[in-house]
This record gives sequence, C-alpha cells and structure tokens, in this order.
Amino acid sequence: MTAMVKAEGVHKSYGAAHILKGIDLEVAPGEVFCLIGPSGSGKSTFLRCINHLEKVNAGRLYVDGELVGYRQKGDKLYELKDNEVALKRRDIGMVFQRFNLFPHMTAVENVMEAPVQVKGESKAVARERALKLLDRVGLGDRAGHYPSQLSGGQQQRVAIARALAMEPKLMLFDEPTSALDPELVGDVLDVMRDLAESGMTMVVVTHEMGFAREVGDSLVFMDGGVVVESGNPRDVLTDPQHERTKAFLSKVL
Repeated sequence: MTAMVKAEGVHKSYGAAHILKGIDLEVAPGEVFCLIGPSGSGKSTFLRCINHLEKVNAGRLYVDGELVGYRQKGDKLYELKDNEVALKRRDIGMVFQRFNLFPHMTAVENVMEAPVQVKGESKAVARERALKLLDRVGLGDRAGHYPSQLSGGQQQRVAIARALAMEPKLMLFDEPTSALDPELVGDVLDVMRDLAESGMTMVVVTHEMGFAREVGDSLVFMDGGVVVESGNPRDVLTDPQHERTKAFLSKVL
C-alpha cells in the first residue's frame, strides 16, 4: 500500500537557521497523524513542506507516491513549474491557525470559490456542494453570513468546509484550534472527529492532547527539527520513553 505521505531525510533551512534536520516518517491512507512539540520545533514548517508552500532543501517528500514540488530524472531533481505545483496542491486541503476567509464573501461563497475558480465547476454545482459541506460542519443556517458575523470557531469550520470543497485526498491542519476561545474548540474538534471517522487522511499539528489520544492513529513528538519519539498516541502520552518527551508532556498534560 502506497503511503499517503512519505518523508525521507527532509531538511529545511532559512539562511543559517536549520529548521528541519532530516525528518523520516510515513502516513498511511486513512490515518490521523498528529504532530506535537514545542513552538519552533519545525512542526508547522514540515506541514507547509507537504504541499510545497515551503521548498525542502534536501531529502524527498512524497504525497500518494508522487514527489512533492519536483520531478526526478536520473538522480537529479527538477522543480515543477508553479502551475504544475498548483495542480497537485488541489488534492491537499489545508486549514491554518488563522481562518483566512475572504471578508467580502458569505460563508457559502467562500466555500464555492475554489471549485469554481480552480476546477471550473458551475456555480450551481459548487453551491449545492458548499451548502452540504456547511451543513456537515454544523453551519447550514449560517450560509449567508459574512465572516465578521461569525465567531472564530464558526469561521474555522467554514475554513474546513472550504478545504473539503476541493475533494482532497489529504487534509493538513496547522494548530486549527490555537487561535480560538476555549469554549469554541470543541465544535471544531467534533468536525475533525467526523472527518476522521469518514476515513479522511489527516496530518494534524496540535496542542490538543485529548484529541491526539482519542482520535489519532499515530503521534510524533518533534523538537529541534527532529523526530524525538513516535508511536501510538496513547502509549506516547501515557508512557513516553524519551526524557525530552517526558519534560514536554509534564508541562502540557
């Protein structure tokens, strides 16, 4: 079975700052893969490399068996053109900390936008799916609302619906609840649970240890740009083997 995400010796630097120092990991199709670790450990950078928002400096990164951002000829890599990268990126949904909704568009228009503009779908078809997706994330009654009329948690759920509108095979979540008021976090996590149950492959950078324990299939603890420890979330969270993992978890659990 082809891994949905496969990283082989992935390195990423910004100038002298070496952010990712040889990441090796695999995410199976249908798996909920959680990344935890302190700020600055490279989690979000790695997530952004998966859909080529950041370019890797060394190593290989594959999504569903295909190289991300590059084509290989012999032992040389050639970077894909922007339009080729954009074409591949259609298969990968991404949800950020900040919702990045278009403020001048209603919830349903935000969800419709990419299928119409990128896939050339008719507005009628895109609207019908957008309404179903808003219903799925519990916002069927907010379709005509603008982002400014929605809470942070509702905006984030619209952002999830917007990512799903492109019918991706992989969803990336970059700390999707960290900017939310605590009482709004549960609604977003419920939507993510529902997605997990439907078989969506998800890579989730999160501080929500309860979600990781309950919904995650695999958990990786990153620090200083390397994978320190990985395994079943329940095992890692209750019985970490590495001193650095223990120190981190003692502060967050």
